[in-house]
Amino acid sequence: MLPAVDTPGFAQGAAPAFDDGKEPDALRTIGEVAKALGLKQHVLRYWEEQFPMLKPLTRAGGRRYYRPEDVALLARIDQLLHREGYTIRGARLALAGKAEAPAVAAPASAPPTPGPAMPEEAEIISAFRVLRRHLETIRGRLGAALED
Repeated sequence: MLPAVDTPGFAQGAAPAFDDGKEPDALRTIGEVAKALGLKQHVLRYWEEQFPMLKPLTRAGGRRYYRPEDVALLARIDQLLHREGYTIRGARLALAGKAEAPAVAAPASAPPTPGPAMPEEAEIISAFRVLRRHLETIRGRLGAALED
């Protein structure tokens, strides 16, 4: 079971509240989850590449469907990265039970500083690869549209 989550929009330790009339244990699309967590869809897709334990169901056409446990895991990842200052590597280790302190620890007397820690070089390269794939897809679609 995942540790309690403190994410805006839902109570400590609870999954985000969905106001769509579906059952609480219903599958959710990437758009529904992104909206509930206050994140962009491309961020969720990137996290799927970076966190091997995150595996939403995929259907025809590559559509993603998130189970309630996937949503809880995404909320925990969001907490680690955006509120606790972990790097992606550190968050991966924390989720695997090999807790590692955030990359940049603030002095005990100073309040925590907002913002994510600097990603590692490998994470930056991975992000550029994802971006390149997205740009190649867009280029292909534009080329096809020009041919029509």
